[in-house]
Amino acid sequence: MQELPNPMFAIAQLGARPAFWRAPPSTRLPTPVAAVPVPTPVPTRPSGPGITVSWARHQDDVRAAQRLRYEVFAGEMGARLTTPLEGHDIDLFDDFCEHLLVRDEQSGQVIGTYRVLTPAQARRIGSTYSDTEFDLTRLRDLRERMVELGRSCVHRDHRQGGVILALWGALAGFMHRNKLDTMIGCASIPMCHEGARNGDAAASIWRQLSTTHMAPIQYQVQPRLPLPVERLDTQLAVDPPALIKGYLRLGAKVLGAPAWDPDFNTADLPMLMRIDDLPPRYRKHFLGN
Repeated sequence: MQELPNPMFAIAQLGARPAFWRAPPSTRLPTPVAAVPVPTPVPTRPSGPGITVSWARHQDDVRAAQRLRYEVFAGEMGARLTTPLEGHDIDLFDDFCEHLLVRDEQSGQVIGTYRVLTPAQARRIGSTYSDTEFDLTRLRDLRERMVELGRSCVHRDHRQGGVILALWGALAGFMHRNKLDTMIGCASIPMCHEGARNGDAAASIWRQLSTTHMAPIQYQVQPRLPLPVERLDTQLAVDPPALIKGYLRLGAKVLGAPAWDPDFNTADLPMLMRIDDLPPRYRKHFLGN
C-alpha cells in the first residue's frame, strides 16, 4: 500500500473559523458573554454499581478528565498531542465545553468522560471541532438544536459497558432538559484495528456502513482531509469499534466518508444521532418514556 498523503494542514494547530458557523438570520448577532446560557449543574448521583456521574464544576474536574484523555489517547493510542500542560490532553475547545465525568466511588478517580459543546458555546468559538474535519454546510439548519460530543474515553480497567451507559444516560437527560434534539461527533477508528494496518480496517468499516447506516443525502458531509479509501483494502471482515456499534444501536447515522486525523492516527467517521430516532427500549431506559 502507498503511504497516506501528507496533511494539508496541521490538524492540532487549526484554529476555529467563524465562517463555519451559520446561525439563522435572527440569531447572527454575537451573543454577549453574560447572556450565554450555561446548563445548570446536576448534582453527583449514583449511576451503577460503584460509579457516579456528574458535570465538571471546577477546573480541577476538567483537569482530571484531561489527564484521563491523555492516558488513553497518547498512552494507549499513540496520539501526537500538542498540549500546554504535560500529561493532559488540552485543546482550544475545552474552555467552551461542558465536561461530563464518571468517577469510581471508592477511589474518586475519573474513569470516563465526554465533552459537550452546546449551540451557544459553538457560536462563541465560531465552530465545532467537527467543522475542522468536515464541511458541515448541510447541517446549518440543525445547529441551533445540535450539540457536539467529543473526546469520549473510558479507563482501560472499566470498559465493561457500565461507564458508557452512565455517560449516555446523563447526556440524554442533558438533551431533554435543554430542549436539544441532535448530537454530532467524530467517531474514531484506529488506523491499526483488529490486526489490520494502515487504514484497511477503517476503509472496510466505511464500506459496510455506507450501505447500511447512511444519513439522508441532505445531511451528508465531506471530509477536509479524506482517508484515501480508494487506495485501501475495503473487503476485510472487521467489526467497528465498540463505541461506534453502540451509537448505531442507538439509531445514529453516518454522515459521510471518513477523514484522516494524522495527529491521533485515526480515521474519523462523522456521525449524527437524533433523540427522536432512539429505539423505544433505549428511550425508556434513558428518558423514562
